[in-house]
Amino acid sequence: MLLAFAEDRTLATRVILVRHGESSFNVEGRVQGHLNVSTLTEKGVTDAQLVGKALQGIHFDAFYHSPLNRAQETAQNILATLTQSGSPPPAPVVNPLLIEISLPLWEGVLFEEIQANDPVAYQQWQVAPHLLKMDVPTQDGQTQPFYPIPALFEQAQQLWQELLPNHVDQTLLLVGHSGINRTLICTALGLPPAQYQSIQQANCNISILNFPDGTLGSAQLESLNITSHLGLPIPKVRKQQNALRLLLVRHGETNWNREGRFQGQIDVPLNANGHQQAQQAAEFLKSEPIDFAVSSPMLRPKETAEAILNHHPQVTMTFQSDFCEISHGTWEGKLESEIAEEYAQELEQWRTQPEVVQMPEGENLQQVWDRAIAAWQTLVEAARSNNQGTTQVGLVVAHDAINKVILSHVVGAGAEKFWCFKQGNGAVSVIDYPAEGPPILQAMNITTHLGGVLDRTAAGAL
Repeated sequence: MLLAFAEDRTLATRVILVRHGESSFNVEGRVQGHLNVSTLTEKGVTDAQLVGKALQGIHFDAFYHSPLNRAQETAQNILATLTQSGSPPPAPVVNPLLIEISLPLWEGVLFEEIQANDPVAYQQWQVAPHLLKMDVPTQDGQTQPFYPIPALFEQAQQLWQELLPNHVDQTLLLVGHSGINRTLICTALGLPPAQYQSIQQANCNISILNFPDGTLGSAQLESLNITSHLGLPIPKVRKQQNALRLLLVRHGETNWNREGRFQGQIDVPLNANGHQQAQQAAEFLKSEPIDFAVSSPMLRPKETAEAILNHHPQVTMTFQSDFCEISHGTWEGKLESEIAEEYAQELEQWRTQPEVVQMPEGENLQQVWDRAIAAWQTLVEAARSNNQGTTQVGLVVAHDAINKVILSHVVGAGAEKFWCFKQGNGAVSVIDYPAEGPPILQAMNITTHLGGVLDRTAAGAL
């Protein structure tokens, strides 16, 4: 059961995930897995220190890291930086369940060699990683099948089962690896092994998970793959050719957001803070290439998009009415407390089972899903058809519910996962569509341009 509706509530358990810094094997393009021979590069050390600076001011109750050297070095550099700042976390503790994915037949080998020598397995790794099988030699000269991704998902589930009951109402810092970190995120959100490649983790990125009631079933992804503390506003496009990158932005704050009043399709403009957030998002994305822009026609996203496009005067903005916010019907204009008086059961269902709620005289989530995803797919197909061999970058500015639906769709989740994805006012998410294969959620709910790693924007109603 999801309990993430009241996004301004005190969050019982917070887990901050960090991937280790750049290693010698990362630079060489080698598979690392369980191998423990690579070391942090000079950049890896510097970036780990930058993670420490970004985390200053956050109180940690526990600090765990993988037993592999590259993660341990990263943890020690984070610790040193936080200690120098006067906010030292507890001493880091090795947790064996944070070890990287085991890829026994590939470890130490260059990715390009694997692609050349075993193209079928490499392609499977990219588009259907849960089906990848390795026939591992046994001591008696035979082989036994090993499925790396399902094994990693079991490892992640075990880690959550051990950590969460022991750290209710605490903030944890975990330093791991690309594979285990993305699997921890997938298992927290209830995503299957098939979605392993749909979520990315850059070196020394910061990702944040919240557990409102301290259990796995209440997980909310606050942010994913933040790299702005490393001098990268958003993660780099991966080496493989991408047909399309979409920057998904939620509008800035309105007075009704601040009051916690349901807006829906009432056309409320940005307030002064919302205009400032729009300007901060514009500055944040100023150096990013933008080839086209689409906005909901409502005032709050339109004003946000206009601010961003002031730095991209060559781009013409178009409007998509199917990106308008969910219609809350008779709830619109009312505070949560007012709705609770007349629609107590429906409001409780909206908090815990949003996919079953029919808004009185408004929409249900499936109707919003159908129109938003149809419009999104049309946008994607049109952009791909216009691709000229280079990555097209599009800006999409919409609303809380619309963005949550799109994010759920991108990672293969259903409407029941609606509350799993946080969207702050003025937040930026990044979605890549490779030339082949499913979409990739590169980053989500970046709000560092609005003041720090944690999302401190107004929560409010939709």
